[in-house]
Amino acid sequence: MKNTATVLSTLALVGVFTLLGSSCSDKKGQTATTNTTASSGPVNGTGRIAYVNIDTLEAHYEYLKNKKDQFKKRQQDVDEELQRSAQQLQNDYVTMQKKAQANTLSQTDYEAGTKRLQQMQQSLETRKQVLTEQLLKEQDEFNKDLQKRLDKFLEVYNQDKHYDYILSYSQGGSILYTNKQLDITADVVKGMNAEARNDNSDTTKKNK
Repeated sequence: MKNTATVLSTLALVGVFTLLGSSCSDKKGQTATTNTTASSGPVNGTGRIAYVNIDTLEAHYEYLKNKKDQFKKRQQDVDEELQRSAQQLQNDYVTMQKKAQANTLSQTDYEAGTKRLQQMQQSLETRKQVLTEQLLKEQDEFNKDLQKRLDKFLEVYNQDKHYDYILSYSQGGSILYTNKQLDITADVVKGMNAEARNDNSDTTKKNK
């Protein structure tokens, strides 16, 4: 009998803001800044432009940081569950092999034990697949929720700022240079953190 299949590997939460990076570009009528240069008017005739540093937003947006911690804990729980099942399967296999080598196991019992181990392995593989799909679904829903939160904030925040384009910037991305005076990230982080705190406060009040 082959050794048990490897347990679920960690699903890295890298690229959580990849979706945000693409959709921030070319948003008409969205976010703002208190920086006078960034809001002073057209830049080189291309319209009113600002950008959000995605790396900074990811590092300081409390809602995202908390969700990342929750995903990490969830992943650890999944790994531990699968590891326990895999270890139990391995232990049962070794025990049966020892009995067979010592001639203390009848052919009928050996065949029954082999069938049981195969069923255990199949159950483990099925469980692994179910948990993997569930985690991927949760991460996809999380990304969509982040996108909605950013869209909502930028739409409201830009009502009196009138930017024509909000660009996303991240180190190693397609934008190679940025004018720091057009950076509105601090305003976005501050505003989105405030909204997240208000959401938590409203949820707490409803649960009381």
